Amino acid sequence: MFAELKGWFSSFSTPSALPRMRLGPEGNLDNPLMLQFFTWDSRRNDMSWWKHVETEIPKLKEMGFTQIWLPPPNKGANETGRGYDAYDLWDLGEFDQKGTVKTRWGTRDELLGACKVASSHGIGILIDAVLNHKLGADRVENFLAVPVDPQNRLKEAGAMREIDGWTAFDFKGRGDKYSSFRWTHEHFTGVDWDHRTRTGGIYRIAGKGRKGWSQHVDRELGNYDYLLGIDIDHRHPDVQNDLLNWGTWILETTGAIGFRLDAIKHIDRRFVLRFIKHARKQSGQSQLFAVSEYWSGDLKLILPYIKALKGETAFFDVPLHMNFHDASKYHSQYDLRSILNNTIVKERPKDAVTFVDNHDTVIGQSLESWVGSNFKIQAYSLILLRPDGHPCVFYGDLYPNEECYDETVSKNLTLLIEARRKFAYGRCQDYPQDHNCIGFVRMGDSRHPGCAVVLSNKVGNERFTHILRMFVGREHAGSTFRGFMQPDGDRVDIDTDGWGSFSCLANRVQVWVKS
Repeated sequence: MFAELKGWFSSFSTPSALPRMRLGPEGNLDNPLMLQFFTWDSRRNDMSWWKHVETEIPKLKEMGFTQIWLPPPNKGANETGRGYDAYDLWDLGEFDQKGTVKTRWGTRDELLGACKVASSHGIGILIDAVLNHKLGADRVENFLAVPVDPQNRLKEAGAMREIDGWTAFDFKGRGDKYSSFRWTHEHFTGVDWDHRTRTGGIYRIAGKGRKGWSQHVDRELGNYDYLLGIDIDHRHPDVQNDLLNWGTWILETTGAIGFRLDAIKHIDRRFVLRFIKHARKQSGQSQLFAVSEYWSGDLKLILPYIKALKGETAFFDVPLHMNFHDASKYHSQYDLRSILNNTIVKERPKDAVTFVDNHDTVIGQSLESWVGSNFKIQAYSLILLRPDGHPCVFYGDLYPNEECYDETVSKNLTLLIEARRKFAYGRCQDYPQDHNCIGFVRMGDSRHPGCAVVLSNKVGNERFTHILRMFVGREHAGSTFRGFMQPDGDRVDIDTDGWGSFSCLANRVQVWVKS
């Protein structure tokens, strides 16, 4: 009992991240909203991706988006690299490296042009910072290493030996512009390939003065310092200096308002904390935005990281996403009343960046956990129309694409985004009616009228209609509410006490607003 109380009090002693960050333009009184503007295979035949971003900015501003999370802008290991295969963070599509000047997404000038247009429209740009690893080295080096068990990185799988690893980065195309730092095997903890024997595996770089894996990382697989490629040693002072300088430089160069931090469970968390604090101080952005990807559906594993990073970063709510994924798999068997259980947004709502899907969760991708179309709009209604958390919309759900687009989902998502901008304000009152139907009411504020929301996951009878009696406020007595999602002519009369009987078709969402 004492341990439980101690844990409860300690969780509340950690400051919350979102209240101290810029979520929208200064003076904005409408709901802020983030958009992840890419999928894994995003490409345009008629223009660069950065030009596509730029052309969409006015429309996104009108829709109510206040932040755009861009794909990693740095040069990848090859021409089609997404940037997660980080070769040179300082090359934004300016230098002839890895067979190309531009990145997959376009040139440096196109990137900066898109950032400038976004800023002029009050939309903040978020840089995807890939700080865990590098790929595409220019030369092999000879050094000592120890093979380890991929399922337990603390267990050695062989004797120490000399290997040839791709660990030397010369950046001949860039030279010393922006940074003169050159990476060698001294700056890494592990590799996945011995070029001497043409053997794959996980090799911990060893020898005199080497510290092994960082101890301040996730404990999955014994020690999860190593993820892929050539693993960066964030304890090395020269590495720290280069990455810290890059953080300030990329903000100043692009005018970005913050970062999405990739794969932090694999990075020394002391460095993550230092990186954010340094960027906030050196850039002069006291409201610098930061959201971290710690990929786990287990809230108990994420909470210690929230505490360790001391309110300097928000976290993507992966447990909530996994609940959505389960709900889409189990259909009517899933109890909607439990949909928010064991999530960041319920436990620490001011630290949660909520999302439904992203580039990694699409079918066939590394973290496949796609939320099916049968529950996609229900999930979006829960992140867009409720007050807690900071929601992020996925490009793949909103824009036509070859990977995961559903026209009906896009149409209804657009309506939910509009409902968020116009109606979803004020106190929230929940109505967990039953296993397959829940509702909630946003009471509105001085500038916005509020709304009533009903959602269902009942399948097998498309004509079935749920009826849920909810209180919308005595100030609405005698008024009429209309359906916003399916404006089929139905109306709800509000009685003299401020109550109304709101309906929703099976496996649908309906948003009711004052006529």
